[in-house]
Amino acid sequence: MVEASLPGPTRRRRALVLLGAAGALLFGGTLALSAMPVSVSAAPATDVVVPDEGVVGADFPPTVADGLVDDGMPLTISNTSAPAIARLDPDLRRALTEAQAMAADDGIRFQITSGWRSEAYQRWLMTEAIATLGSEEAAREIVAEADASSHVTGRAVDIGNLDAQEWLEEYGRGWGLCRTYANESWHFERATSPGGDCPTMKTDARG
Repeated sequence: MVEASLPGPTRRRRALVLLGAAGALLFGGTLALSAMPVSVSAAPATDVVVPDEGVVGADFPPTVADGLVDDGMPLTISNTSAPAIARLDPDLRRALTEAQAMAADDGIRFQITSGWRSEAYQRWLMTEAIATLGSEEAAREIVAEADASSHVTGRAVDIGNLDAQEWLEEYGRGWGLCRTYANESWHFERATSPGGDCPTMKTDARG
């Protein structure tokens, strides 16, 4: 995951991390899905009211305590001082730790760009996606609702480096680790028993 600060007349940071089901980064109207940038026209930067939650958006930026990966620097599974790692489901964290030990023999290091997220962080991602993409329908394709997000329950991680993504897709099921979305090469969950078959991937964040 990459993160940047943009120049502009406002001090509000527009590095919008759209990671729900797309693992996307948005910088001032450019949405980058995985390594393939796609330009989109950004909607006006207005706050979106979330029912029963007040205003969430640029005025509520997530913090490290919410699971934000600070400065966009990838974490390793051993970075348990970071809430994004520490608050992962213990079985998922154990599986990733064991898989990482094996992957290291192939010279591969898992670069985790997102793990556990707070509900507030997930709602913020949805709000930013709606404001950017212009509709809730489009946003739901790339960001899961807070009450349906595997990141909020600590049962998912996003892996930033392609070699690790490919390694996990080939060997991860040995620890029950599976890619679970067809439109996300980076999103992995412990979705089967060790050595079992991974379930059919969902099309996108809508399920």
